[in-house]
Amino acid sequence: MQEIKGRYVDLDAREIYGAVLTVGEDGRIASIERDPSRDKRGWFILPGFVDAHVHIESSMLLPVEFAKLAVVHGTVATVSDPHEIANVMGMEGVEFMIDNARHTPLSINFGAPSCVPATGAETAGARLGPEEVAELVSRPDIRYLSEVMNYPGVLQNDPDVMAKISATRRAGKPVDGHAPGLRGEQAAAYAAAGISTDHECFTAAEARDKLAAGMKILIREGSAARNYAALEELIDAFPDRLMFCTDDCHPDDLMAGHINRLVIRAVRGGHDLFNVLHIACRNAVDHYHLDIGRLRVGDRADFIQVDDLRHFGVMATWINGIRVAEAGAHLLPDYRPEPINTFRCSPKKVNDFRVAPGQAGARIRVIGVTDGELVTDQLEMLPVLDADGCPVAAPERDLLKIAVINRYTDAPPAIGFVHGMKLQRGAIASSVAHDSHNIVVVGVDDDAICRVANAVIAERGGIAAGRDEYLEVLPLPVAGIMSLERGPQVAARYGELSGFVRRKLRCELRSPFMSLSFLALLVIPRLKLSDRGLFDGEAFQPVDLWLTS
Repeated sequence: MQEIKGRYVDLDAREIYGAVLTVGEDGRIASIERDPSRDKRGWFILPGFVDAHVHIESSMLLPVEFAKLAVVHGTVATVSDPHEIANVMGMEGVEFMIDNARHTPLSINFGAPSCVPATGAETAGARLGPEEVAELVSRPDIRYLSEVMNYPGVLQNDPDVMAKISATRRAGKPVDGHAPGLRGEQAAAYAAAGISTDHECFTAAEARDKLAAGMKILIREGSAARNYAALEELIDAFPDRLMFCTDDCHPDDLMAGHINRLVIRAVRGGHDLFNVLHIACRNAVDHYHLDIGRLRVGDRADFIQVDDLRHFGVMATWINGIRVAEAGAHLLPDYRPEPINTFRCSPKKVNDFRVAPGQAGARIRVIGVTDGELVTDQLEMLPVLDADGCPVAAPERDLLKIAVINRYTDAPPAIGFVHGMKLQRGAIASSVAHDSHNIVVVGVDDDAICRVANAVIAERGGIAAGRDEYLEVLPLPVAGIMSLERGPQVAARYGELSGFVRRKLRCELRSPFMSLSFLALLVIPRLKLSDRGLFDGEAFQPVDLWLTS
């Protein structure tokens, strides 16, 4: 038996009082006894935080390493979609993540990926059809159907999409949504199909439409997409209908904080403490039926101790009655598996990135990037031409060349142009390229593009940046998207590469590699590039580089 003394934050009674918690040998809370002598002293005891939607692979860390960083910030559970590795390795990838998660006490609750591949307009490494999804959702260790990104398929009653949703509902499990910008009657129709959540809202008006349709809204603050400011007004209006999530969180950001940062921001912003904690600690547990303690007698002892209720400095994290973090350090074991991977493309040549001339005076479609947003614009610009009439990058106009290279077989790269990446020199490349994880590269000239792309190919996955004689690479040998190294080492190396891009390549983006990784995500409007060419995410169809008059 263990006794934990302090000030108990009672979310049910919405009060705070001195108490002694007794944790039994079975890891459950045996009793909670009031202790008035502690009403004004001691650490605060409250339920642990839950990330309601995260792709662990986006941290570039294995689940066991992600857990080491997360528990330090008071996270006791995640709702995790393994569709990043599933798009590369299929069922083998999902099983790899589940097995790795068994080696950490952090409660990692996986869903069945619903969109592998995300669309038919790109090349992925695997396909999970209705039969595979039905098999997954029937398992007790699969908690839900992961984000249904093919929202046009839902609205058009696509048989495969609807079969996956039906199988999940028959299993009595929730269905996660993903429908950026969907409003009004379309949002209502999407919800009516059985979709219960959405984490893609980037305006409060959009979120209110989906709330009115019966959906729950996840407020996301990740490394690329940051929607807290737009959705903050909902916190005290819908405290029982919201959750917090990061979605995609790179390792340097995870080192700095996790869901605790959203809690701190909300409380400092004047929102009701108990509303904020319900959103951060309880709502995901209830919605996904997680086996996570709610800090009641008889529950699993999953809780945290913090120094105060404004800064939320996490002094200790407990999971299933075990102290897993204390004073800013994790207390978790190491585990290093054998990597799995699929990488079959050969090195490229500079001429592979050349674009043929178009009609005289023709304009081109250009991907428009906004820092901090996954949604892109479809711009129309006059190209800059070389002596042969071929369109080339023009960094002085912030008009850069982008290429996506099929990693699963040898094929010519798909080429396009992008505005808003704010890269003035060299090139950057990544095999973390949602969702099929082909190689995406952006640069100011074909030589630099080819060089950094081949650096990623040589490592069979990774992120790279270079110009002139400089070349920096972070290898990602697990499916081309995760490292085998420890979290702090990966975070430090990632930070070095990001700093290199900002200083040596003079890029002004807050998170250049995260922004890069989403330029091939076809299900996020509007214009994106797959290994097969440009794709209009609103019309949900391929489009040509050249515009016809």
